[in-house]
This record gives sequence, C-alpha cells and structure tokens, in this order.
Amino acid sequence: MIAVITGDVMNSKMSDTRVWLRQLKGVLSELGSEPKNWQIYRGDSFQLEIPDAADALEKAILIKASMKMLKNIDVRLAIGMGAKTYTADKITESNGDAFVNSGTVFEQLRKDKLTMAVKSPWQDFDAEINIGLRLACAIMDRWLPNYAEVMRYTLMNRDLTQKKLGKAISIAQNTVSDRQSRAYKDELLDFEKHFRSKVTQYLAQSTAKGG
Repeated sequence: MIAVITGDVMNSKMSDTRVWLRQLKGVLSELGSEPKNWQIYRGDSFQLEIPDAADALEKAILIKASMKMLKNIDVRLAIGMGAKTYTADKITESNGDAFVNSGTVFEQLRKDKLTMAVKSPWQDFDAEINIGLRLACAIMDRWLPNYAEVMRYTLMNRDLTQKKLGKAISIAQNTVSDRQSRAYKDELLDFEKHFRSKVTQYLAQSTAKGG
C-alpha cells in the first residue's frame, strides 16, 4: 500500500514565488524524484507519492515544517492511502485508489477549511486519525518559523542530541529545547508513531482477511 499526498501552498500569491518554490522543490526532492515521484502543477499545487503508507504522516509533517519556516506560508496536505494500479513516468498520470482518495480528501479540505486529513480504505482508521490530525494541525498551523525550523531538523536528524542539533542550526541547546517544547515535538512524534502503528495493524488485518 502506498500513500499519495496532494497539496497546495497557502498564501502563495502574497509571497515571493521564487522563495517558496525553492523551498517546496527542496523538500520534495528529499522525498523522491521529479516527475516520477512528485510534481508541482497549476502554479502552487503539488503531488507526492510515498512508497510506504506508514511513512505518510512523517513526510507530511516534514513538508509542513519545511514550508512554515517561511513567514506567512502554509500548506494544505491531503493524504490518500491505497493501491497503485497504474505507474506512469509522471506521478500526475499514475492511478489507483491512493490517488483517488488523495484527490477526494483534498477537495474536502478546502470545504472544511482544514490543512491536513487522511483517507484510507478503512473508515474506522480515518475517523480516529482525522480527529488526531485536527488537534495536531491546531498546533502546527500556529508554528512560528523558528519552531518549524527546529521541527524540520528534528525530523531529518532523529538521532541527534539537542546539543548537536543546536550546533547544526547555530542555536544554543536550551533554545533547541525551548522551541521543541513550544512546537509540541514530543506530542506530535508520539502521534506520528501511533499513526505508523495503526497503518501496520490495519494492513496486517487486511492481509489476514485476504484483501
């Protein structure tokens, strides 16, 4: 099972396109190859394929943190999970349930004025995780750029101590600790771990039932 993230950049017209576009391309390039795994289209919209659906929330938080390092910029992210039935040279031409689910939940995000949601083959999973995502986004939507920066580097360097993380981004260890706390790092990473565990659990149940 794969995941597809469909997203767009919020407030893009009010910001310097060159700056946010460079940032967006940078983080997407860390997560795959263009155009097979990701593409930017219609100006400020984008799509990314995640080979392992269990990784989807971690990658979504990473994209969110990377973009919120820029003042007044945010992203809407729709996570679709499911099978991939057709692989094309360009992700926007590939197909399968993951792509359909991602597109469906993306349209719903706009209507509900939310910034992140998931749609999978499992209704119970979606109901539980989407409640958690509403709470998580209540935190992430309010990140200041320096909180987002610390979260991005934390996600990219899980094994680094606060001291080494601070050295990497040229701030003191106590500043790293303070910003991680204000960004609710522990709570968000616990939720990401829960998401990963639930995906694994539901996949095992589906395999046991034969589909």
